[in-house]
Amino acid sequence: MEKELLWAATGKGIKEAITSTCHEVLGHRKHYHKEWITVDTLDKIQERRNKKAAINTSRTRAEKAKAHAEYTEVNKQVKRSIRADKRKYVEDLATTAENAAREGNLTQLCDTTKRLSENHCKPERPVKSKEGKVIINTEEQKIWRAERYKELMNRQPE
Repeated sequence: MEKELLWAATGKGIKEAITSTCHEVLGHRKHYHKEWITVDTLDKIQERRNKKAAINTSRTRAEKAKAHAEYTEVNKQVKRSIRADKRKYVEDLATTAENAAREGNLTQLCDTTKRLSENHCKPERPVKSKEGKVIINTEEQKIWRAERYKELMNRQPE
């Protein structure tokens, strides 16, 4: 029994030493929020977390009901604020794109339209032909895929 207690104490000490060293060397992993969320909204989100904790720590039903009503109100404010932030961010991007189009700055226009569309699809992967040559062009890839599938579908059953 004493060995188990001794092992538990030393194991706990080892774990604490490792975690504290990791925090010193690597630092704490920081959570990054979306770029369009304002500091005011982040404060409201923190307030919402506190209200949620108050719900979970309340002891009586009356306290819990009161805390839940406060949480509901703060939650509505957070959602409203996030919607307003997103709307403002999109409007700012749209005006930036309009100005870039007016000035003829195509790189900035392309970048802002990509950010506006939020379409982050993967580019076409290059494929190899029968000769081993890499096909990069998308039109040639479509032709290659059509030929490949036609070839696969026309096989004789084994």
